[in-house]
Amino acid sequence: MSALEPREAGADVDVDVTDGPAHSPGPRAAHADTKGSVLDGDHRALSVGIVAVVLLIAFEATAVGTAMPVAARELNGVSLYAFAFSSYFTTSLFGMVLAGQWSDRSGPLASLATGMSAFAAGLVLSGTAGTMWLFILGRAVQGLGGGLVIVALYVVVSRAYAEHLRPAIMAAFAASWVIPSVVGPLASGTITEHLGWRWVFVGIPALVVFPLALALPAIRRTASGPADPEAPVAPWDRRRIRLALAISAGAALLQYAGQELRWLSLLPAAAGLALLVPAVRGLLPRGTVRAARGLPSVILLRGIAAGSFIAAESFVPLMLVTQRGLSVTLAGLSLAAGGLTWALGSWIQARPWTEPYRERLVVLGMVLVALAIAAAPSVLITAVPVWVVAAAWGLGCLGMGAVISSTSVLLLKLSAPEEAGANSAALQISDGLSNVLLLAVGGAAFAALGGGAVGHAVNSHASTGSHPAAFAAVFLPMAGVAAAGAWVATRLGEPKNA
Repeated sequence: MSALEPREAGADVDVDVTDGPAHSPGPRAAHADTKGSVLDGDHRALSVGIVAVVLLIAFEATAVGTAMPVAARELNGVSLYAFAFSSYFTTSLFGMVLAGQWSDRSGPLASLATGMSAFAAGLVLSGTAGTMWLFILGRAVQGLGGGLVIVALYVVVSRAYAEHLRPAIMAAFAASWVIPSVVGPLASGTITEHLGWRWVFVGIPALVVFPLALALPAIRRTASGPADPEAPVAPWDRRRIRLALAISAGAALLQYAGQELRWLSLLPAAAGLALLVPAVRGLLPRGTVRAARGLPSVILLRGIAAGSFIAAESFVPLMLVTQRGLSVTLAGLSLAAGGLTWALGSWIQARPWTEPYRERLVVLGMVLVALAIAAAPSVLITAVPVWVVAAAWGLGCLGMGAVISSTSVLLLKLSAPEEAGANSAALQISDGLSNVLLLAVGGAAFAALGGGAVGHAVNSHASTGSHPAAFAAVFLPMAGVAAAGAWVATRLGEPKNA
């Protein structure tokens, strides 16, 4: 997956979405009672439109991951493979912060429309790119749009749906990932093999028209303008925007330094750290880095789980194509079962009987994630059947479904009402920033051990057997990070003196 956030609907909302007036149903939904549904006459067009937006984002995430190995090979950019994923997360961090404030000031309509336009423009830019760096730029534009969109969608839900309807629409968001997880790799692989990888990117923007045509008029009618039209317009929080920009720029510089692997790379690395460290300190709760008990460990665990899993998952199709000779379709399908088991993990943690055992469930989930990541590179041994990856990844997604949903539940449980927005933003930042940093680490290790040389096998069905250590250098450290997450998961409860 190139974007983790929409898989867990409802918890990853920027501070400006849930803080203040936008946290309440809003003037148009305030009168609603407990009747109605998300598909009644008042909500049908809006519900279908915004769920279609999430479905499109989900399909893009699964399809692009399948086509990426071929794209990187044809653009002579396999050594920059990780950058093609992390650039999306880097810019989406900034987009989320911007969208929260923009939506509070003038409503979510402009943020959603601008975000979808940027999302489509980024896809076109990547799909028509002649060099890997231009391809990466397109992914960055796409990430900015994705950040604007996902926050705006949650503002729409908070304003246009009465409280008793929100769980249903959030469940629809989460369910929107199941079908693309199964169908996306097959469709993308078929298109890549018969028409070319570029069609995976340039074909999706045409699909943007339908959800926007449904959603935008309904949003204008039900959720446009400030949450409280009579209240003074809140000023832009320039400090927070500067911190978000610093995090994005710092993460990008660190990623660049890790990919270049030259002595001169120490300069952008130092500049990246100089931007990143104070920004992280300003946006994450005190004690997060040292895994202080309670809320800081919840936020840290979210980053550890998301970052280690995404960094590993990004290299699974490339490994299967170049080391075991699978077609891009079959390589993508190795991840397909994960969508179903992820949903199963989320469903299990939501059962009432699991509540007393939630922290133990999270520990078990992180153990499953660590085992799945550690098992994946076993297919570098030719005697190991390739279905081992599919089985391992299904198990890992089961753990992730329990962990990601549980961290959101625990976050709200440990947050005072007036702190829920800021803490949700910290969770989102930990998620996205960890994705970028661990992809940078994995990408640097991959490039350092000759990973760029494996790309000549991407367009063939023959296994090269070359540079398996480059893949092991990605998966094994990420398994170690996930295992550390299992320890952090033992510290999720409130301190005894709280």
